[in-house]
Amino acid sequence: MSQGTQQLERLKAFSDAVFAIAITLLVIEVHVPRLDTLDDTAYLAALAHLIPSFMGFMLSFLTIGALWIAHHRLFGVLDGYEPRLMWPNMLLLMVIAFMPFATALMSSNPLARVPEMFYSATLLAAGLLQLLLFQLALRPGRVRAGVPPEEVNALRWRALTLPTAATAALLAAPHMPGNNNFFLLTIPLLARVYAAIGRRRALRRMSAVAAD
Repeated sequence: MSQGTQQLERLKAFSDAVFAIAITLLVIEVHVPRLDTLDDTAYLAALAHLIPSFMGFMLSFLTIGALWIAHHRLFGVLDGYEPRLMWPNMLLLMVIAFMPFATALMSSNPLARVPEMFYSATLLAAGLLQLLLFQLALRPGRVRAGVPPEEVNALRWRALTLPTAATAALLAAPHMPGNNNFFLLTIPLLARVYAAIGRRRALRRMSAVAAD
């Protein structure tokens, strides 16, 4: 294994560890109810009180999971280590590690505008840093041979998914706090749409070059 390959593997392993820790820490903020009673109704009421925490956990778990899948997909097509990716990647991981706090703030204050805006802004920061990382990593000469150009362009366009959803959630938060998070549920659909646009544009460009 070359030194460049070893460095890339170390970067991937470190990133995977941060993603894994952050996604696991989310559940720590879902506090177990401790009641001095055996009454079923009291426990059901306590669990119902935790619904915002459950929802915040699931939403952030799926969002961090989507970020990890995109990160995994990106580093799977790179050809060797590129030092200039270190800091953009580190900044992205910093925001990922911050996600449990942003999630707890939102979940503990359901329907409050500032916590909802803070949470959406955190996701927007993660999305923009991911977009920067993708733009730097997918420059010509950094993708391994054999990866179709349309798939590379699909990756570039996919990176617009979280910034789009997070921006919509942030803009809606002052007017519909709580319900603004429904925009984040569009992430899987947006990813497919953006990927399709990227592939189509790349194929159209290649067809135009071939025609010339």
